[in-house]
Amino acid sequence: MTADYATLHPSFTYDEPKPGVLRITFDAPGLNSVGPEAHRDIADVWQTVDRDPDVQVAILQGAGKGFSSGGSFDLIDGMIDDYARRTEVMREARDLVWNVINCSKPIVSAMHGPAVGAGLVAGLLADISIVGRNAKIIDGHTRLGVAAGDHAAICWPLLAGMAKSKYYLLTCETLTGEEAERIGLVSLVVDDDQVHDKALEVADQLLAVSPSAVRWTKHTLNHWYRQAGPAFDASLALEFYGFGGPDVREGVASHREKRPPDFRRGQAPSGNDAAVTSTDAPEGA
Repeated sequence: MTADYATLHPSFTYDEPKPGVLRITFDAPGLNSVGPEAHRDIADVWQTVDRDPDVQVAILQGAGKGFSSGGSFDLIDGMIDDYARRTEVMREARDLVWNVINCSKPIVSAMHGPAVGAGLVAGLLADISIVGRNAKIIDGHTRLGVAAGDHAAICWPLLAGMAKSKYYLLTCETLTGEEAERIGLVSLVVDDDQVHDKALEVADQLLAVSPSAVRWTKHTLNHWYRQAGPAFDASLALEFYGFGGPDVREGVASHREKRPPDFRRGQAPSGNDAAVTSTDAPEGA
């Protein structure tokens, strides 16, 4: 690889399983949780991939028992307590979505076990998403106490339809890999122990066709996502507005104390004001 990924984006591990294929692996404590530095790296790494002439296909996967458990408490606490930090993370969340969409190289995600938060953003926006049959896909924003922002508004309705998107995004119900494929949220489902092998097999298929044709096809198809830009901007703004409100504090406390949240404690606005400010929640930025 031309770029020194380990130096530029040190939060992940990298290898080249075959010429032209860059494999990016979440490998962190807490089932590959995403801390402040990792959140920045998962947003920025796609620009490096885009510009690296040696990369034809990128694979994103998780080490150990899961793909990624979402944002760490350090990341979330920083946003709650610091307006400047909240603004910085909001910019990273925006960059993560657009950098995956605008990366010219095809991206294959391989998701097993828990797939939550910022990792899930990249996993679902990947050009081809491969998921284990028993994977646990969760968009936990409303459980945390903020609006379902980042990738949800830009891709879930397009992939799975509005009815399924509202059900899973409003309730935080867990999606198995099998159900995610059934509703069209992911590309392929395979047995859990075959996820990484299947990702390499798909990378082989992508290497066998015209690189320029693949890249321009991706660019063209992703105009469907670009058209949803205004909805994405609104969801992102409302999500990060929520990080300054009372509900997220209760959401975080309930996660730490391993109990159901009681959002009545937050004394959130009611009526029309509540509908605008939202009492939703993400699992991590």
